[in-house]
Amino acid sequence: MPTPLPQQEPQPLQGEPGQRPSLTARGLLLDMDGTLVNSDAVVERVWRDWAASKGLDPAAVLAISHGRQGHETMAEVLPDRPMEVNHAENAALLARETRELDGIVPVAGALAFMAALVRVPHALVTSADTALATARMDAAQVRMPGLCVTAESVSASKPDPEGFLKGAAELGLPPEECVAFEDSGAGIAAARAAGMRVVGVGPRAAAHGPTVHVTDLTRLTVEPLADGSVRLCFTD
Repeated sequence: MPTPLPQQEPQPLQGEPGQRPSLTARGLLLDMDGTLVNSDAVVERVWRDWAASKGLDPAAVLAISHGRQGHETMAEVLPDRPMEVNHAENAALLARETRELDGIVPVAGALAFMAALVRVPHALVTSADTALATARMDAAQVRMPGLCVTAESVSASKPDPEGFLKGAAELGLPPEECVAFEDSGAGIAAARAAGMRVVGVGPRAAAHGPTVHVTDLTRLTVEPLADGSVRLCFTD
């Protein structure tokens, strides 16, 4: 069953004329693929192969696959297929993606960004399972947060808000006091449905209505505040 949506409205982007826009939050919730780690080459190769094996248009499958658990993508493009088949094939794709790590690199600015968050409450919220998330973060040499919400942690994939709501709960914070970082339409929809402001990262994000969009993680600074919150300041 989809997670009920919270009623709070997220706070807007802040900033006076002539000053850099900013967001203030008490916690940050971070997607992985496309947000911290650039895994597009592997993701696209695996999903193109899968689509071709089913006689499907690879471009159409890729258009909806980013940010979601694989079995949900399969269910959308092959709606009459039993879900147990989707889960089995998704497990095989996850195993392949976990093995194929060539070309996995950090998103620009990710290493410095994660270093700046050491004393800021934050968690990973990813549609990858734990094995894949660990493999990709290690391959990109991006620090893994101490709190992680992975595919095994939720009953519904993004764009359902369950993962982000669980991440906020793990941090002990209400959703409206968190900011999510996302790159995909499904992820941005999930965070907004959870009542959070969203920093959209990279080229996919701009079209999906994030609170603020940045080309990569070099385009913001992290300023921990005395009251335990954090200010995010943006340069584009």
